[in-house]
Amino acid sequence: MFAVIRTGGRQYRVVPDDVLEIGKIAGEVGTIVQLGEVLVLGGDTPVLGAPTVAGASVAAEVLQHKRGPKVIAFKKRRRKHSKRKRGYRDEITVLRVTEILADGKAPTIGPRPKKEKVVAPAVGEGDDETPKAAAAKAPVKKAAAKKAKDAD
Repeated sequence: MFAVIRTGGRQYRVVPDDVLEIGKIAGEVGTIVQLGEVLVLGGDTPVLGAPTVAGASVAAEVLQHKRGPKVIAFKKRRRKHSKRKRGYRDEITVLRVTEILADGKAPTIGPRPKKEKVVAPAVGEGDDETPKAAAAKAPVKKAAAKKAKDAD
């Protein structure tokens, strides 16, 4: 089953487990948001909306908020000594479509649990005294070198 949704002035064809980047929408990372403007529900018997399908929505999990690539608008008027450079970056929300809902149903799939990072133990934990001893010896050498210069 697929759906065609409209958000941010653009249309997207989505199926469950799709990851898409859309214009920024409200929602914390890891929460489920519902996109209500469904234009087409596809499958065995497609349903076309006029303009939207009543009671249909798409549930999606917010994965990340980020900024898009830099776009530069450069204008130059030849022989006028006039130029202008502007740049901007779009705000983007990354979504994973969890399910396509019809008939006003609520989402049944919750946010996926985050994977825990495995922290590897630091190499040489018992050797903490060795770098301190080396650091303590370095200033002594400099002091000895200064004394030798003063003696000359």
